[in-house]
Amino acid sequence: MVKLNKIYTRTGDDGTTGLGTGERRMKSDLRVEAYGTVDEANACIGLARLHTAAGDPELDAILGRMQNDFFDLGADLCTPEAKEGKPLGYEPLRMLGSQTTRLEADIDQLNARLEPLRSFVLPGGSPASAALHLARTVTRRAERLMVALAATPGEHVNPEAVRYVNRASDLLFVAARVANDSGKSDVLWVPGKNR
Repeated sequence: MVKLNKIYTRTGDDGTTGLGTGERRMKSDLRVEAYGTVDEANACIGLARLHTAAGDPELDAILGRMQNDFFDLGADLCTPEAKEGKPLGYEPLRMLGSQTTRLEADIDQLNARLEPLRSFVLPGGSPASAALHLARTVTRRAERLMVALAATPGEHVNPEAVRYVNRASDLLFVAARVANDSGKSDVLWVPGKNR
């Protein structure tokens, strides 16, 4: 159980932060960037939910589950695998395939409301859709950072975490269309329109 009774600790005043392992890293470290960007995406989803809570309870419930999963994802990323010979002393929270499978089911459920696309969609339409597109792009940035981290020598990223975040951005795209009156209010890209 998490207990936060003191918000400031002053331990980060030197530009470092503590990982779940107790190791300190610079706040500009790629791992910290990755889980910080997941947190940013989660905040964007929270903003979108201001517009979905009353209008689409099914979509809002899906987004609420995603927000919780994004905290799981952040916990996974902030707790790198223990170095050889240095056990953590606890079982770290890791993303599981069942979470990705759930996202896929949610995508299929939401996508059933939509007509197939015949063009790319411009971010916008309704306030909920615009916020969901923002969440989608921030989630894609988190994914890029996670992939870069996984490619860094000496670093490890749970492959299921990468699969999850990839699927999460797909869900946010579909959700943005659903929030645009099931795609009827989508703003479509017209190639070369303003030449």
